[in-house]
Formats: sequence, C-alpha cells, structure tokens
Amino acid sequence: MGFSFFTSRAGVRLLDRIARPGVSTAALLFAAASGGGLVVYADSAAESAPEPSQDAPKKKVLVLGTGWAGTSFLKNLDCSRYEVKVISPRNYFAFTPLLPSVTCGTVEARSIVESIRRILEKKNKDVTFCEAECFKIDANKKTVHCCSAVGTNLDGNGDFVLDYDYLVVALGATVSTFNTPGVLEHCCFLKEVEDAQKIRRCVIDCFEKASLPNISDEEKRKILHFVVIGGGPTGVEFAAEMHDFLVEDLVKLYPAIQDFVKITIIQSGEHILNMFDERIAAFAEQKFQRDGIEVCTGFRVIKVSDDLITMKSKSAGKEVSVPYGMAVWSAGIGTRPVIMDFMQQIGQTNRRALATNEWLRVRECEGVYAIGDCATVSQRKIMDDISMVFKMADKDNSGTLTLKEINDVLEDICIRYPQVELYMKSMHMLDIADLIKGAIGDSHKESMVVDTEEFKKALSHVDSQVKNAPATAQVAAQQGQYLAECFNKMEKCKEEPEGPLRMTGGSGRHFFRPFRYKHFGQFAPLGGEQAAAELPGDWVSMGHSTQWLWYSQASELAHEDAGGFRLDSPVHIREGFKPDLVPAAEPDASSSFFCTGISSEE
Repeated sequence: MGFSFFTSRAGVRLLDRIARPGVSTAALLFAAASGGGLVVYADSAAESAPEPSQDAPKKKVLVLGTGWAGTSFLKNLDCSRYEVKVISPRNYFAFTPLLPSVTCGTVEARSIVESIRRILEKKNKDVTFCEAECFKIDANKKTVHCCSAVGTNLDGNGDFVLDYDYLVVALGATVSTFNTPGVLEHCCFLKEVEDAQKIRRCVIDCFEKASLPNISDEEKRKILHFVVIGGGPTGVEFAAEMHDFLVEDLVKLYPAIQDFVKITIIQSGEHILNMFDERIAAFAEQKFQRDGIEVCTGFRVIKVSDDLITMKSKSAGKEVSVPYGMAVWSAGIGTRPVIMDFMQQIGQTNRRALATNEWLRVRECEGVYAIGDCATVSQRKIMDDISMVFKMADKDNSGTLTLKEINDVLEDICIRYPQVELYMKSMHMLDIADLIKGAIGDSHKESMVVDTEEFKKALSHVDSQVKNAPATAQVAAQQGQYLAECFNKMEKCKEEPEGPLRMTGGSGRHFFRPFRYKHFGQFAPLGGEQAAAELPGDWVSMGHSTQWLWYSQASELAHEDAGGFRLDSPVHIREGFKPDLVPAAEPDASSSFFCTGISSEE
C-alpha cells in the first residue's frame, strides 16, 4: 500500500473522518517495509492536542465448565465488560435430559449437542475457549492449573496456568459409586454423551452375541438381562426407553430371541422416583409391572462382578446374586477430585459440594463463584441473626417492636431469609400479624407489640423451610443466568445497591438480591408415549397427554436455556472429548438403530 494510500481519495476520506471540531487534525502515514514499518505523525494545529485517555483494563473472568450452569452463564453474560476465558475438556454443550433417548436410538447424539464455539460466536465478542481440563485451583494466587485435552506444549506436556479476577466454577459432578466393589470396572454410566454411546454399543453387542448359534437358552437369558441400578429419573427413563425399543424394534429385528429379554430396576428405597409425588411413583410402578419390567425395591447393591450383581435386602438382610448381561449405574452423583482438593484448600472438608452464600460466592473465598452440581447454596438461618434483625427493626430503641416497625423491614427480611415467606405460605398465613399472634403474650394482644423473646418465639419454626435445591439442570441454568445478570450490573449496583438491608456485618444494603430458585416442575418419561409430570401448585399429570408436554418443554429448554442451539445441530460426537464440527449429512430414511449405533465415525 505504502504512501500511495494516503494520497488517494480513500485516504482523504479517512482523514476527513478523523477531523473533529475543536480537535487538531492529525495525518497518520504508514509505509510498509520488509522487516518493519514506518509511522509518521504530523500535527496541523499550532496548539498540542490532549492525549486520549486509555481505557481501564477489563477484569478477567475465567469460567470452568460448559454444562448447564456454565453455558447459561456465558449465554447471559455481557462479554464486552470483561475479558472472558472458558476452560472445558469438551468443546460442546450437551442437552443431558435426552441422554437416555440416545442409548436406544430414539434421538441421535448429534441432535442433543451444540458447539461451544458456535454459542460464543453469537456473542459477537472476543471470548477465548481452551479445550482443557482444570486439575487445580489456587485461590491464594488467583490462578488455575489446566491440562490440555488435545495436545502438548513446547515443554512436552499440556499443562498451563491462567490467572483471573473472577472465577466461575461450573464443573458439575461425577458418578458416585459409594465405593461399591466392581462398579467402575463392570457397569455403564449415563452422565455424558460418550456414556450414552457406550451403552448403545453394549446393547447391540448383547443382542448380536445372543443371536449366535452356539449360545444356550440359559446364556441368552443372562446376556439379555439388562439391569438398571438406581430408581431415579435417569434410571427409570432408560428402562422405559429400553422397553420401547424391545416392543417396537426387536420384534422385527430379533424375533428369535425377543422372549429372552428382561429388564430389572434395583432401587434401595421403598419406591422408585422417590423425589416425585407418591401418586407418580405408584403410577410408574404399576405401568412397569404391566410392561413386564421387574422393580426390586428395598435392595442395596453390595458387589458387581463381570456376570453377577450381588444385592442385599434391607428388610430381611438376605443376599441375592443376579446374573446380567449389561448393568447401568445411575444411583447418584459425587464430587470431582479437583473440587475435593479445592474444598480442602479453603477449609470446607467433609462436604459433598462447595458451600456458597446466597449470592453464589464460595464462602471465605473472594472473587470465586460456584454454580451447578458442584456447589450448594447455604441459606443463612434467621434464628442465627434474630437479635440483629430485631435490633435493626427497632428503630426507636424501645426494646419492643410494633406491627408497623415489623412491616417496614418485612420485605427486606423476606428477601434475605426467603424461608419466612415459605413458612407463612405453608401455614396459610395472610400476613405477618398471623405469624406473631401465637407468640405474643396476653398483655400485648391488643397493641400487637412484641419483645425480643416473643419475636424469637414467633420465628422459631421458620428455618424448617430451609432446603437445598436439587442437583438438576433446571437449578444450574437458573444459577448461571442469575450470576451473569449480577456481573452485568456489578458497577451500577455498587453505586445503587438493589439488595436487602444488611442484617449482619455492616450497614447499608447488599449490592444484589440473593439467588432464589424458582421450581417449574419435573418430568419423568415412562415409555409407551406416556410420562408423569409434577408441576407447581400440587398439580400432577400422568399419561399420554403429559408426554407431549414433555416434548414441548424439552424443545423449548433446548432452544432457550442451552444457548439457543438447534435440535438438528450438525455437531457429531466421536469417542473422546470433542465433536467433529462438520456439516451433518441428511439421515437416510432406511437407516435403523443398528446401522447408526455401531459406527465410531458418528
């Protein structure tokens, strides 16, 4: 280009744009030369122009994980305010509620994933993604140690260190085996997309093996015995998907061995789906009984070998061994090693998850936030702060509280301690007067004035409503959205706080309102185009119509909560960590579960 550019019409137009009223016009001339460049500056005005102010450096936000919590945070974060880096061993987001459907070919793996880079591309900002795994968090030095999942650096390993100003830990959880012998070696899991594909291949292998001519009937029954350990939503849905596959596809594809197939669910509790309403649990058990799915409740698995599952009856104490062909373990979640190491570092020992305050900040750890399955919100109990709450409400220092004084701070109390509102609703109380009536003495009944002891008595049972949110995608997505909104308005809220009054540890208000989980209900697909739903307001729905409600809800969540990805996403999942980002071919109408399930190139 050389100097000729600035003598052209385009150069004149550029200089005209630079010129502003009251500011001297500067001519910038660039000349390219081999090995370097030349910059010439000439001021056309007599007085010197003021130097432009440099923008303050952006705060560094480091996000660990691309699951429901991490993706929801990235989707809602205003990335123009921060320097954002994302670390995850997988470069895609997975819509985990549909994993059981992947195991039997109802849904293709590529249909429930979306590239993280594609999600970040929609932000139109410079966000750095590294496909690596975090193996250590150093809160004192504000650094994280990572290991590359795809290659090595010049030193011969894939380790590197990143610093941060704000750290968002969204690493999720791992499978918990409860130290049961043989589980890791012989059981399949259903936590990741790779797990679903492994189950899919194992199912095919079992049917193909049972079809061999030299297999006895007894061996066929063992090989085609599919055992699900854990009667929660994941295990129940997988069993339902397997049954649908048997009655819809196996009859046509394997007519000779269809009578040897058996599905068993082993549950340590007295009922499956024990986190649901009792009516849903009873409906599911009755449906499975009609479908021929055996449900063994009250049994705890104590050992798994390559061909036997040993379980113990909790009531009779008797041990029973069951032969099996494939076992799927879905009995609970556990803590990742990096989280356990971090908890020991910050003094949170003997816990299953990181403890955060109501604003999702890790306790005793400045600038570190934890969301999703790797964390749990520790709601502060009002009885621990009851004296401070009373003192804050008693503005005239009279030693008593009137109904007006309580109402003046009631909104802040309910925001800071949501269990107060929950308790009043559970007891069908209309207002705070109903709550304190039973606690005040006869001398105060007409004036509705309470002293310290009466105030404590009125709120003594409120903390019974404190409950931890479940480890679900719904909770993780809400936490990610909430935390992103806090980051977006952090500077504004420091000047104009919008949170409740500080009950302890200072005056004024909290910068933000604390996180509050809003439950939208839960679904349990039961196969045969039937499902059960438990929605807010004690509304329970079961049957065929509920299945269509599940389909519509899953589609909406896939589009909105997971970053707006399409269900026909062209991301292909391979064995390993990352998807193959190539355009997906149109599916062949004649393709079946088998011709798509066994290919390692899928």
